[in-house]
Amino acid sequence: MNFELTPEQKAIQKTVREFCEKEIKPIAAKIDDEEEFPWDLYKKMGKLGLMGMTVPKEYGGAGIDRLSYMLALEEISKASGSVGITVEAHNSLGIGHIYEKGTEEQRRKYLPRLTSGEAIAAWALTEPNAGSDAASIQTTAVLEGDEWVLNGTKHFITSGDIAEVVTVMAKTDKEKGAKGISAFIVEKGTPGFEVGVLEDKLGLRGSRTAELILEDCRVPKENLLGEKNMGFIGAMNILDRGRTAIGAMAVGIAQAALEESIEYSKQRQQFGRPISKFQAVQWMIVDMATEIEAARLLVHRAAFLEDHDIPFTKEAAMAKLFASEMAMRATRKAIQVHGGYGYTKEYPLERFFRDVKLCEIGEGTSEVQRLVIARRLGL
Repeated sequence: MNFELTPEQKAIQKTVREFCEKEIKPIAAKIDDEEEFPWDLYKKMGKLGLMGMTVPKEYGGAGIDRLSYMLALEEISKASGSVGITVEAHNSLGIGHIYEKGTEEQRRKYLPRLTSGEAIAAWALTEPNAGSDAASIQTTAVLEGDEWVLNGTKHFITSGDIAEVVTVMAKTDKEKGAKGISAFIVEKGTPGFEVGVLEDKLGLRGSRTAELILEDCRVPKENLLGEKNMGFIGAMNILDRGRTAIGAMAVGIAQAALEESIEYSKQRQQFGRPISKFQAVQWMIVDMATEIEAARLLVHRAAFLEDHDIPFTKEAAMAKLFASEMAMRATRKAIQVHGGYGYTKEYPLERFFRDVKLCEIGEGTSEVQRLVIARRLGL
C-alpha cells in the first residue's frame, strides 16, 4: 500500500494551491458578503483546466485522474466554500453526466464550452417534494413527434440560474417509478424553461441556488441523455462520484479552519503565554488534525477505487459521511479556539462553519449515506 502522491499529483496540488492563494482566498470574504458570482475567476480556472478536470483532453478537459481532482477540489474549497461547491457541481454533476452518458455528438457539442469556463453546467434532480426520495420526482417528459415536452419544478439547483446547460431528470413512464426516469439536456433560453426563486442561504452564499420551472418545455428528441428510463441509475452513479467530491470539499474547509486555529493559538496571549501552550486548546487542535487526516484518507481511498474501476459506492458514502460530520466538528472547535473573535466576521471561522453545513445535506444527507452503507453491508 502506497500513500505517496505521484509527481504529477503533487504538481497539480501545488499549482492549484498557488492559484487559490493568489486568486481566490483574497476575495473569499467578498464573494460571501456580496453573494458575488465572479465570472472572471471561473474563466481563469477554465484556462487552468479546473472546469473540466476529469474530462479527456479531446473534449477540452484536463484529463486528470479522480484522486488529482480531489486534491484540487480540497485546495479550492479551502480557499472558498462557495467556489468549491460551484466547481464541484459543475465538474461532478453537470459535466459528469454529459460525459458519462452522452453520445459522441452530445459530448462534442456541449463539453468544450463547459470545460473552458466560458459556460457553467447544472444538474437538476431534486424537487420540492422529492429530496432524499429522489425516485418520487414528479417532473414528466412526453415524446411528441421529434420533441420531448417537459413539465415540472426543480428545487435547490446549484448554479441553476446562470447555467447554460442543465441536465434534467424527468419521468418518461409514471408507472415504473425509479425505472421510469430519464435524463435530458436542456439549454438556457429554451421556451418554457424559466428560473424561479433564488435561495437566500445560510452559507455558500457566493454560489447560486435556484428553482427551475419547466412549462411545456420542448427539447429535441436527440437531447435524451443516455437510454430512456435509465436516468435514475445514471443519476445514482453520478451521485457516487459527487459524494466523494463533497468529502474533499469538507476536508478542504476543515483544513482551513485547522490552519487558522493553529496560527491564532500561537499569537493569542492569555495568562502570560500563548493559548497554544494550554492543554485544553492543544487537544481541540489535535482532535481536529487527526480527524481531518482520517477523512482525507477515506476520500482518497474512494477516489483510488474509482480510478481503478473498482466498485466504490460504499466507500464514497463513507467518505462523504465522515468528512462532512468531521468538518462540522472541526469548524465548531475552531470557533471555540478563537473564542469571541471566532463568532465575528473579523475572522473567517464563522464562514467556514456556515459553509460546511451543506456537506451534511447536499448530494444525499448523512442519513441517506448511512442507508447506502447499511445496504452495502447486507443489513
